[in-house]
Amino acid sequence: MSTSLAGIQTLGAEKATAPHLPSKPARAERIAKYLRENPTRSLATIGRSARLGGNVVRFAVADTLALKLPLREVVEQMWKLLKVTALPALLMAVPIGAEVSVQVGGIMNQVGANSLAGAASGLGVVGQGAPMAAGLLMSGAAASAIASDLGARAIREEIEAIRVMGIDPVQRLVVPRFLAMIAIAPMLCIIIIAAGVSAGLLISANVNDVVPGSFWQSFGAFATPTDLVFSILKSLIFAAMVVIIAGLRGLEAKGGPTGVANAVNASVVLSVFCIFAANLLVSQLQMMFFPARLA
Repeated sequence: MSTSLAGIQTLGAEKATAPHLPSKPARAERIAKYLRENPTRSLATIGRSARLGGNVVRFAVADTLALKLPLREVVEQMWKLLKVTALPALLMAVPIGAEVSVQVGGIMNQVGANSLAGAASGLGVVGQGAPMAAGLLMSGAAASAIASDLGARAIREEIEAIRVMGIDPVQRLVVPRFLAMIAIAPMLCIIIIAAGVSAGLLISANVNDVVPGSFWQSFGAFATPTDLVFSILKSLIFAAMVVIIAGLRGLEAKGGPTGVANAVNASVVLSVFCIFAANLLVSQLQMMFFPARLA
C-alpha cells in the first residue's frame, strides 16, 4: 500500500513539473496571429528599406553637387572594404575559372571541340561567375562589417546622440559606405574576371591541350562587351542592395551584443537572397533585350 502511494505521489510530482503545453486552440491562435502579422512586418521592412535607399541616393547626389562629400571617410571605407574582399575575391576566382575549364573541357574533348574552351570561360565566368562571386563576397564580408559597425554604434546609443546633435545618421554614416561599396564593386568584378579567365586558360592549355590562340579566339567570339557591361552593372546593383540591407539592420540593432549578432546574421542572409533574385531578374532582362550571339 505504501509502495502504491509513493508511486502515485511520484506521478503527481512529474505532472506538476512537466512543461505546460498549449492547447490546440491556443496553438491555432498563435499560427493565425503569425500569418496575420508577419506579412505586415515584412512589408514594413521593405518600406523602410526603400525609404533608406531613397535617402541614401538623395544625400549622395545632393552632397556631390554641393561638394560636401566626406571624401576622407569614403576613401577610408573603400580601403576597409577592399581589405576584407580583395584577397577572397582573388582566391574565389581561381577555382571558379578552373572548375569551368575542367568540367567543360572534359565534355569538349569527347565531342572534339577543344577550340571552344574559351567560350565556356567567356559565358561562365564573365556572364555569371564574376558578378555572383563579387556579390557573395560583398554580402558575406562587407555586409557583416557594415552591420556590425553600425549595430555597435546603435547599442552604444551613438546613433541617437548623432540625431540629437542635428545630424542625420544616414547622411553621416551610410552614404560614405554606400559610395565606397559602389566604387569597389567594379574592381572586384574585374579582378574576378581576370583571375578566373587566366585560371581557365592555364587549365585548358596545360591539361586539355588547347592552343592559347584558339582559346582567346573563341573567348572573344562568345564574350561580348555587352556581357562585360552587364556583369559590372550586376555588381553595382548587388553593392547597393548590400549596403542598404546592412545599413538598415545595423541602424535598427537592439538588445546588446546579441542584437548586433542578429543584425549581422540577418544582413548576410537577406543580402544573399536578394542577390540571387536580382541576378535572375537582370539575366532575364539581358536575354530578352540583348540575346546571345557571336561577336
